[in-house]
Amino acid sequence: MNKEQSSVLKAWEATMRKTQAAKKRANSIFGITSMANVAQNDVEGDADKNVSTSEETYFAEKILPNGDYYTGQWHDNFPDGQGKYLWTDGCIYIGEWHKGKTMGRGRFTWPSGASYEGEFKTGYMDGTGTYIGANGDTYKGQWVMNLKHGHGIMHYSNGDSYDGEWRRGLQAGQGKYQWKNKNYYLGEWKNGVIFGKGTFVWSNGNKYDGFWEDGLPKGNGTYQWPGGSFYVGNWSKDPDEQNGTYYPSESSSAADLEWDPTTVYNDLANCRICHGERVSIMPSQKRLAMWYSTKGGDRPRRLSVDGRASVGVERPLDKTSLWENDGDGNSLREVRRDLDYELYDDTNPKFNLGLPLKVPKLGKRQGETISKGHRNYELMLNLQLGIRHSVGRPAPATGFDLKASAFDPKEKIWTRFPPEGSKYTPPHQSCEFRWKDYCPVVFRTLRKLFKVDPADYMISICGNDALRELSSPGKSGSFFYLTNDDRYMIKTMKKSETKVFLRMLSAYYNHCRSFDNTLVIKYYGLHCVKLTGPAQKKVRFIIMGNLLRSDYTIHRRFDLKGSSLGRITDKAESEIDNTTILKDLDLNFIFKLQKSWFQEFCWQIDRDCEFLEQERTMDYSLLVGLHFREISPNGELLPCEIRTSFGNSQNDATHRTDMDQLLQDPKSWASIKLGTNMPARVERTVRKPELELQLVGERTGECYEVVMFFGIIDILQDYDITKKLEHAYKSIQYDPTSISAVDPKQYSKRFRDFIFKVFAEDI
Repeated sequence: MNKEQSSVLKAWEATMRKTQAAKKRANSIFGITSMANVAQNDVEGDADKNVSTSEETYFAEKILPNGDYYTGQWHDNFPDGQGKYLWTDGCIYIGEWHKGKTMGRGRFTWPSGASYEGEFKTGYMDGTGTYIGANGDTYKGQWVMNLKHGHGIMHYSNGDSYDGEWRRGLQAGQGKYQWKNKNYYLGEWKNGVIFGKGTFVWSNGNKYDGFWEDGLPKGNGTYQWPGGSFYVGNWSKDPDEQNGTYYPSESSSAADLEWDPTTVYNDLANCRICHGERVSIMPSQKRLAMWYSTKGGDRPRRLSVDGRASVGVERPLDKTSLWENDGDGNSLREVRRDLDYELYDDTNPKFNLGLPLKVPKLGKRQGETISKGHRNYELMLNLQLGIRHSVGRPAPATGFDLKASAFDPKEKIWTRFPPEGSKYTPPHQSCEFRWKDYCPVVFRTLRKLFKVDPADYMISICGNDALRELSSPGKSGSFFYLTNDDRYMIKTMKKSETKVFLRMLSAYYNHCRSFDNTLVIKYYGLHCVKLTGPAQKKVRFIIMGNLLRSDYTIHRRFDLKGSSLGRITDKAESEIDNTTILKDLDLNFIFKLQKSWFQEFCWQIDRDCEFLEQERTMDYSLLVGLHFREISPNGELLPCEIRTSFGNSQNDATHRTDMDQLLQDPKSWASIKLGTNMPARVERTVRKPELELQLVGERTGECYEVVMFFGIIDILQDYDITKKLEHAYKSIQYDPTSISAVDPKQYSKRFRDFIFKVFAEDI
């Protein structure tokens, strides 16, 4: 044996000793685990690379280029099975892996001393688990995507505790909160505060049983003393709304008769809900350091523990190698080239997977400002004068329980507006007109229910800024006006639509009150302007919220019904901008919501469609707005797996908050609710040209991170004789199932079936 052979043998023996020692250390950490048998010569001697040519699972010990350390089972260049990963910042994960993702049971510890032990799913704390904070907070219960969700018990470091239901990291539903001083509350919660019906018991035996709002008694309730005295009434922090009756016991003194209910609010001020410590970084945010793939050449890869790939940071961006391998050694660009032969050769990316998706060009601001000289200038002045009068008119305080008479279509108030003014109206420069308020008590209460501040409402509609009229009326013949801040939309109404809405107003109010997350559009007022003179023209208005009003740029807008006849835009791809409303046959995405949101979405769609079906309305649609979070400098949309460091060319950089950062602080979810500001992903689809009316395209696996907005609009179309005739006429010429005008029951079923196909759970 020559000298060179001897040195190689010694190096091989040293490597084998090192490998055997690493196996023993792994067994001491995880216990004896079954490993696939790997031939000695399948493992290379370089401990830094540790690459196996075998497809079987084997043991690996890796010191990664950035200083991270992994030891455990390895398969196809990923942690797979039992393994331990140590990050350089001190975070440690010990547990189960699947294809590079933390999946199954495991334990994650932070440098601060905090720890989580329980179930993981694609990198997130998801399932049943126990979190112990660095300050001593302990939560044991259910989790969804790093958030407490389901039943759980929380013991706070200050001595407080909570046992009950959670939703997205906050108390919601039924639960019991006990303070260190032995006071406790048992009842309903909403978004982390006491809200609904419940009982508060003080340590001295006093008790309040009734309704709550934002952590304080609001509505009907009873306050009781241990001696038998009690107070029954309507509770409110506003003294003008507070009223009730005190019932003394036989042992009560004269001083007790002077008891003031406001003392309860003072007592409750000291009973604060503890929010617990904030987690500095979530397990799903931890990234696995770069290693080299045996299949993809020498291009570095870097994954987060939830499996999201990103381009290696040490290498400059190479546009020729942006796409990952498909697992068989072929680049996605090559796969796309093969697929192009099967797809329609067109310049439209809806049909051609080989074409990248681009952000649409920015259109001009919607609408024409109504200034002096505009044909509808006086009408706008009349509307603004009327709104200011309606909202500013003094009215008695009311709760949310309205009398049936408030919904009577005859419940309306006429007000005359002469140019010179009157006892109740100001002078103005417009012509004389009459103003009608439909069901004013109902709409005032709706605005209160939707948390609309009266002053902000008046400033938006009646401020110094003029309204904007959309360039052309809608298909229904109605005109639309937008407020300058885009917060509210005003639509002219036909008499038939007004009758439909007044007929269903009571059901609409009860539905909105029962379901906080209803996707049905919010209506804030119904009014009429009657011009005096020979014409006696009446113009009816309804004021609604603008679903797509956002600080984000809305790049794509879709109006979805689930029908195919005529449901495609007549614009060429080059003419589409970010204000274009696309339709069903233009849709080239599947909308992917996280588990808890998807479940809530499906449940709410069912409730909303049941309501609309019951009210015999149809022709409604789901309006969807998308803001794409990753855009290259040349305007191409970047899929999730190729996020780069050069950022977004739009002016929305300050809003591009990563979803994991949102998950760190449950309070930041206050701006996120079902249908509003929702972080999500969309998966690209392609359509086959031979399937002309294909509603849902074929999935491609190419996903994009977005912020979503959506809601149900146009709910006031009754299935009247006109729609019945339309259905009968079009059924002769076209497939009856493709027609928009169908019976409300059939419409509801078709709408739901379609929506549940284009929305999916993000797994």
